[in-house]
Amino acid sequence: MEQEKRKSPEELLDAIKRQEQGAGRGHLKIFFGYAAGVGKTYAMLRAARAAKQRGVDVTIGYIEPHSRPDTIAQLQGLEQLPPLQIEHKGIRLREFDLDAAISRKPELILVDELAHTNAPGSRHAKRYQDVEELLRAGIDVYTTVNVQHIESLNDMVASITGITVHERIPDHVFDGADQVELVDIEPQDLIDRLRDGKIYREAQAQKALLNFFDVKNLVALREIALRRCADRINRMAEKVLQAQQDGYYTDEHILVCLSSSPTNAKIIRTAARMAGAFKGSFTALYVESPQQAVVGEKSKRRLRENMHLAEQLGATVETVYGNDIAQQIAAFARVSGVSKIVVGRSNAQRKYVWSKATLTERLAAAAPNLDIYIIPEMDGSRYKERVKRRLDNTFAWADVWKSLLILALATAVGVLFNYLGFSEANIITVYILGVLITAVVTRRRIYSLVSSIVSVLTFNYFFTDPYFTLSAYDKGYPATFLIMFLAAFITSTLAVQLKRQARQAAATAYRTKILLETNQLLQKSHNAGEIADTVGGQLTKLLKRDVVFYLAQGKSLAAPQTFMAMADGDGAAYTGDNERAVANWVFKNNKHAGATTNTLGGAQCLYLAVRVIDKVYAVVGIAVGAEALDAFENSIMLSILGECALALENDTAQREREQAAILAKNEQLRANLLRSISHDLRTPLTSISGNAGILMANGEDIGREKKRQLYEDIYDDALWLINLVENLLSVTRIEEGTMRLNLTAELMDEVITEALRHINRKSVEHTIVVQQEQEFIMAKMDAKLIVQVIINIVDNAIKYTQPGSTITINTTTEGKMVVVTIADNGGGIPDEAKARIFDMFYTANKGIVDSRRSLGMGLALCKSIVNAHGGEIAVLDNKPAGTIFRFTLPLEEVTLHE
Repeated sequence: MEQEKRKSPEELLDAIKRQEQGAGRGHLKIFFGYAAGVGKTYAMLRAARAAKQRGVDVTIGYIEPHSRPDTIAQLQGLEQLPPLQIEHKGIRLREFDLDAAISRKPELILVDELAHTNAPGSRHAKRYQDVEELLRAGIDVYTTVNVQHIESLNDMVASITGITVHERIPDHVFDGADQVELVDIEPQDLIDRLRDGKIYREAQAQKALLNFFDVKNLVALREIALRRCADRINRMAEKVLQAQQDGYYTDEHILVCLSSSPTNAKIIRTAARMAGAFKGSFTALYVESPQQAVVGEKSKRRLRENMHLAEQLGATVETVYGNDIAQQIAAFARVSGVSKIVVGRSNAQRKYVWSKATLTERLAAAAPNLDIYIIPEMDGSRYKERVKRRLDNTFAWADVWKSLLILALATAVGVLFNYLGFSEANIITVYILGVLITAVVTRRRIYSLVSSIVSVLTFNYFFTDPYFTLSAYDKGYPATFLIMFLAAFITSTLAVQLKRQARQAAATAYRTKILLETNQLLQKSHNAGEIADTVGGQLTKLLKRDVVFYLAQGKSLAAPQTFMAMADGDGAAYTGDNERAVANWVFKNNKHAGATTNTLGGAQCLYLAVRVIDKVYAVVGIAVGAEALDAFENSIMLSILGECALALENDTAQREREQAAILAKNEQLRANLLRSISHDLRTPLTSISGNAGILMANGEDIGREKKRQLYEDIYDDALWLINLVENLLSVTRIEEGTMRLNLTAELMDEVITEALRHINRKSVEHTIVVQQEQEFIMAKMDAKLIVQVIINIVDNAIKYTQPGSTITINTTTEGKMVVVTIADNGGGIPDEAKARIFDMFYTANKGIVDSRRSLGMGLALCKSIVNAHGGEIAVLDNKPAGTIFRFTLPLEEVTLHE
């Protein structure tokens, strides 16, 4: 028996993450039909009533008005939200109230007509976008849709019925539904229902029977609907198969070329169906050429619509730049592993025999290994992009005077050459040079073209016989004039193309430079604020538009930062309540919205989420107005936002790591403290308890000296515990940041005397010497804490030096600091221990001293106290033997009055 393959931990974590992400999302059920009247709404209402009987909280969000008694009867007993009333052009429209539905938040809501287009002024342009927001809010949705409303089937349905449906939903909405229930009846039964008036009124029914509702159309639509449901089941099975088999993959990669052609939408849909049939990846490529700079606004808008359509159908939209479109497509295909290219028939047809090679022919020559699919177009006529020249708006007297001056200089040089006896060929060359210079120094091609014609006429007027006329006696002059004109025309054309390409190359290089510069600047940014400043400034430089940046702050957005393209710009228009509301919607829903989109399109800015997968780190608004970004700008902008998202993620991860390190350090501190206390407190407490027990049980029988010894041991252990508790309290205050210094001017000899009063009783076994170079040395300190420092250091010397050793406390001044040294002549501290001697819980001598082990807190506490006073502490070797602890405190000047 073959052993079942187990998933790796990473795969299990990914699966768990996907389940968690989907846990809070609502479920979508679509009641699917092939035509109006098959009973979708009736079936949806009946299912909703059954759910309510099971105890589900059901609400009707919106149901299209019906005059069908059976459908109306199903509405009884179901809660129904009032429709939203919207005034548009004097007409009151009824729409689904999305905000009311989210506020009500039932378990299940019914929203009829998924493909409906909302009235202007609604949050979303399409109802399926309302449904997606309901699902993100965790609300289950029942809805209805017909086969002709699915985007990829639109052309197929139009070819059958002759009717183009404008209300459509993306395929991913249908395929992503949790359930699809096909509501099906026989076509003839549907026609009978229509004739009986159960679907439309009599006038509408007769019109429908003549146009849409014939048996042939309905049978074809029913077949498409059944096939689409089967395709959906196959896709679901493929996903399960991919999840279960690591080796399951396909190497098919479908590429469709984007353009502003009216027929490009059909080609995109066909390519999307091919990608689904081949189970391959799908890419839509747009090649931006120099000619695109002068296309009309209508063509630009159509191109944006085609790009949006490709995205809706699941394509990855890519943009490249180049003059030779076929070469750019072939190069992209080779790099990306494309296996099939889909083009329209117009790109595969030559209008004339002498016409240049078609895109398909050039593609086949550039990439012979690619499969090229030619798709028939609805309109067989060849589409040619109309270029809007707008010459009247670009007329400039400066260019006219430049052209005239160059022509005059060329004529003057020609007169000189003629006087010197040069041939006419030299003079012609001068005029061609003049035309070339004109093409370089003027902004529009028209000036070089006119200059070509005028140069021929001027040459004829001044330098051909008869002179100063436009006639010519020599039979060869017409050929000379023609060659001269063609040479001037061709050179000027090439010069204009080179200028255009140079401008485009400069623009491309500038955009690429900004992208690289952004990457470098983000690497130097240290926090989220600096990242926001960097990205906002770079986007302003790239797009020449105002930018507003919102950083995420917990579950909301922080105050906006504005970056103005003009120095004197005012960002108040982009930070009003309406604009902030759009930005907050983008943050909560992780979707772009605002200007040029179908969601909250009335905003002044286009708002995009700066995100990594489902985590939104910021929201960026671009002041685009009604004019959308061009394809290349949009591509670079998305790349910058991607870099920004990664930088913000890294910044967040770094802060989380730092917090985790602090928590780990504190946890380690607590663990060490508890571990040490559990051992070290038990020893003195056991000693105190034992000695006290001896005194209580045998007090009368114990001699005087033995009793005194027991009392001294109890006192020493109690004093040790008191010092330990003092250190513990001080460490706690330091770790919590609650230690406050009560700074006063104190005499050093008094502080040292006070500290020596609390020294361990074992100090009698050592010689303690106090030295001070001046009679009065005052330091600014918290006396109680400095007493504790001296106690800890002297106790440490007593503990780790042999009995009879000398401990010297010396106080001097150096500049504006008081220097205190505490030296002993014991065994000293090893060099390797000096680097860690002031670390918490570190002890240089691991042995037991007086039955008690040091916790290693005293010196660490001393360092914290001295540093808090603005001083320094260090450990040095005492020559010839021993150790010196040296610390400094701020000197307080002493003023003596006579």
